[in-house]
Amino acid sequence: MKYTQLGRSGLEVSRICLGCMTYGTPKWRPWVLDEVDARPFYKKALDLGINFFDTADMYSMGVSEEVTGRALREMAKMEEIVLATKVHFPMGDGPNMGGISRKHIVQGCEASLRRLGVDTIDLYQIHRFKSSVPIEETLAALDHLVHQGKVRYLGASSGYAWQMARALSTSETQGWARFISMQNHYNLVYREEEREMIPLCIEEGVGIIPWSPLARGRLARTTPSPSSGTIRADSDTYAVDLYDSPSDLKVIEAGRSVAGELGVAPSEVALAWLLQKRGVAAPIVGATKIEHLESAVRALDVNLSDEHIRALEEPYQPHAVRGH
Repeated sequence: MKYTQLGRSGLEVSRICLGCMTYGTPKWRPWVLDEVDARPFYKKALDLGINFFDTADMYSMGVSEEVTGRALREMAKMEEIVLATKVHFPMGDGPNMGGISRKHIVQGCEASLRRLGVDTIDLYQIHRFKSSVPIEETLAALDHLVHQGKVRYLGASSGYAWQMARALSTSETQGWARFISMQNHYNLVYREEEREMIPLCIEEGVGIIPWSPLARGRLARTTPSPSSGTIRADSDTYAVDLYDSPSDLKVIEAGRSVAGELGVAPSEVALAWLLQKRGVAAPIVGATKIEHLESAVRALDVNLSDEHIRALEEPYQPHAVRGH
């Protein structure tokens, strides 16, 4: 395994992060693995040297945090682990059960701590910037959690560059803890983040931890079909909303072509491309088969030439902004 600092912070993370949305309860989504089936993935990730685990309160409505916390507390040296979770999406139907107000952030953090079974969350992230709440209220609440010792570092996910810039500026002006990471939608078939968000993060020393690095599995396909053949592909309507551009197929085909030339899996090419991008610390990889984890780690040793990168990037066409 290879490790890197997350942005300019002192936090050291493995260059592959295990995304834990896949683990919790299939009652939430049919493709989610229950705790018994999920535990081998935490063990394998640790055996491979992965120390970075990302979940969220809304994944399986809290069950993912429970499963992740139990597995890591039993299997890992928690001092070495970077445990990340997120807050924003509603955790119930009533008022104050979602968003990034002071009330929901504080009660959301306390609930996540209970479910994870830890005293402190290593990386606490706002899951979205969408809110009518002034950013000052959000950032002050997050800074409060840091000073209480409930959170060590702060991160953000999926927003516009102006929102991230305003948040960073506000934190610096007020002397508050600032975001050290951006968890954004970034992969070979969706590169709109290269316009503003990624240059901002590089300039400001914010580590990039892309979600959906394989475009909901589309960049891992070894057949012409971009999506069919798995329970998740057949039921993931969000993926259809994210990836509906005709040019996506050409990018996917380019990935398979480069993979064939190098003798590796298409998913390894897609991850290698991300890992070679400046500013990217650790793609967040989901896994429903042990081979998915092993393949992700192999991507660390895939070297793409300038010619390979040109072949992968040339078919790309601009997209509407998706994933915010």
